[in-house]
Amino acid sequence: MIELDFEKKLDGFSIEVSLRLPMGEFFSIFGKSGAGKTTILRIISGLENPDKGRIVVGDRIFFDSSKKINLAPMKRRIGFVFQNYALFPHLNVYQNIIFGHKGDRQRLEEVITLMELEELYQNKIHTLSGGQAQRVALARAIVSSPNILLLDEPLSALDGGMRLRLQRELKKLSRYFGLSVFLVSHDLAEVFRLSDKIIMIESGKINKIGTPDEVFLNERLSAKIQITGEILQIVKNSIVFIADVLINQSIVRVVLDENEAARFKEGDQVAVITKAFNPMIVAL
Repeated sequence: MIELDFEKKLDGFSIEVSLRLPMGEFFSIFGKSGAGKTTILRIISGLENPDKGRIVVGDRIFFDSSKKINLAPMKRRIGFVFQNYALFPHLNVYQNIIFGHKGDRQRLEEVITLMELEELYQNKIHTLSGGQAQRVALARAIVSSPNILLLDEPLSALDGGMRLRLQRELKKLSRYFGLSVFLVSHDLAEVFRLSDKIIMIESGKINKIGTPDEVFLNERLSAKIQITGEILQIVKNSIVFIADVLINQSIVRVVLDENEAARFKEGDQVAVITKAFNPMIVAL
């Protein structure tokens, strides 16, 4: 169990978090800029201290103001991946990944293989593309067997195709290693694809928490409208296929037959048209 129960005053508002979360799930912290999302990650990691409260991961107390416990960041075993990668430019790919690594060799090799980094071992960081550099940063964070993986807008600087690919890799890695992940992102499509639970933050306070469907799914479409959107996923459900389409800040669910599902793929831009309150999608 992950227990997050803390407060911290900021300019203009206070962060107030009270959560009991299961281990091994993917959580996204979602909200407007300046809502306190990154500060929450920094408090979990120990880079900032709350004014009061308690942070417990499993059987380890990271912070408890009443007992004057405050573990240093390096003792919390937390992986932190930043938007700017934070790699060491004077080291090659392999040296960056193993920097500070004291874990087992098997996990190191598994991570490198899963991230497809074998052929980049000797490359200097300045020679890497944005996607390659972010894969190195993720590998370095995961290889140390962290209690929690914290991700602060890790894919925001990448183009759409590379971003989608790394979202899939990140989902695969989190499942494979059973990681507890907290992601901060402004990208609704990204948090919908990746998350088991979404924590909505407004001015430092939690105003909603639930599955992506519970938080974002919009089942109230008016008749005779046409709106463009992006297909987030297409999944088979019994004898039909279900397409989740991102429209502005909502998700619309559309039923497809097998032939329709074969014409579309994740990431396609489509028009959602309603007819007698039944939505359908067409290619743009």
